[in-house]
Amino acid sequence: MKVPLLDLVAQHQTIRDEVMAAVTRVFDTQQFIMGAGVADFEREAAAYCQVKHAIGCASGSDALLLALMALDVGPGDEVITTSFTFFATASAITRLGARPVFVDIAPDDFNLNVELLEQAITPRTKAIMPVHLFGQCVRMDAILDVARKHNLPVVEDAAQAIGSEFQGQRAGTMGAIGCFSFFPSKNLGGAGDGGLMTTNDDELAARLSILRVHGMEPKYYHQVVGINSRLDALQAAVLRVKLKHLDTWTEGRQRNAARYGQLFQDAGIEEITLPKIHDDCRHIFNQYTIRCPRRDELKAFLQQSDIGVEVYYPVPLHQQQCFEFLGYRTGELPATEHAALECLSLPIYPELSDEQQQYVVEKIAEFYRA
Repeated sequence: MKVPLLDLVAQHQTIRDEVMAAVTRVFDTQQFIMGAGVADFEREAAAYCQVKHAIGCASGSDALLLALMALDVGPGDEVITTSFTFFATASAITRLGARPVFVDIAPDDFNLNVELLEQAITPRTKAIMPVHLFGQCVRMDAILDVARKHNLPVVEDAAQAIGSEFQGQRAGTMGAIGCFSFFPSKNLGGAGDGGLMTTNDDELAARLSILRVHGMEPKYYHQVVGINSRLDALQAAVLRVKLKHLDTWTEGRQRNAARYGQLFQDAGIEEITLPKIHDDCRHIFNQYTIRCPRRDELKAFLQQSDIGVEVYYPVPLHQQQCFEFLGYRTGELPATEHAALECLSLPIYPELSDEQQQYVVEKIAEFYRA
């Protein structure tokens, strides 16, 4: 049996006619940049995220960069974030001449440890950028309490978390700005790169809208130095089709996560730790990530058994070569470093069959029995 980490072909087959019709309409108009289709998607995405404004851009990485630009983050500033995340989180900070300040994670859910947040604040802190990792929100109540106390804006890196909720509030709506990615492997994935920024602040929304088009408003008049980061009409067309199916796909991922829990319980595999799901969160399972001893050996064994798995993330950001200048030493973020040695993500896509999941669990049990 083969079990890919993600099967986008299976998903596409269910919506192919809708997608191709939407793409054809864009080609028929020959309006590929911005336009009514992008505006329609932005309105629909804002409604889905339960937020006042949604502004499309070229990628999730650009969404983070534009959010920090809108908050005037620059040289000499510090932005507090996590080291256990995709590279774009910290690169957006660094590209503006600011310094990422890494806080260790909570071992149970891989998100930023809110108990360590306040001690990381200095007079140079300009913003806090938590990450809703793997599809579950960080403890936003504690983060917002600290942010209010110190008068700091919060940028939510929600690249993996569209539709996730914390205490009934959607990811990307609780801080000053939320940032999303539509990379094809995301729960809401496009046919290439794409991103989105969300906010309830009218002034920030206007600033983000200008910054993504070279700082231009009106045409050929530049108030600020922006960048070229527009969500194109083809991506918007694909995303509008997929957005209608997103909750159904999320429910499929949640069912698969529950099935994994039962299968692992029945198999009695004591070596692994299953994902922590907080009662007050809506987890959308962009990834289903377990913790396991002998991780690299298990990964190789599963791949030899035609099971797709992945390690997110094998090298934390504070240990990456390009961030050596920050001066972090091994051992400073112990929970992060430990997670990087143990985490393994299993297939969780909604089209996954019962038999495929059973096969995954059986092979993991076989590995540890041996």
